[in-house]
Amino acid sequence: MANKRTMTLNLTDAEMDALEKLSERKDLSKTAVLRQALRLYQAVDARIERGEKLFFEDEAKKEKAEVMVL
Repeated sequence: MANKRTMTLNLTDAEMDALEKLSERKDLSKTAVLRQALRLYQAVDARIERGEKLFFEDEAKKEKAEVMVL
């Protein structure tokens, strides 16, 4: 089992509300939501570093929008 470390995270009210809503909607702990978000960000960042692009696609409207990540 991997060692776990503890950190303090300061969030605005809006950020905490968003985290709580996602946690409830996904039936996950807030920690699990943040872990998933970190893994997703790592995957997106790795692909962008390789020169790939990220798009959202609306199949019904046949529209694509490129996601710009800083």
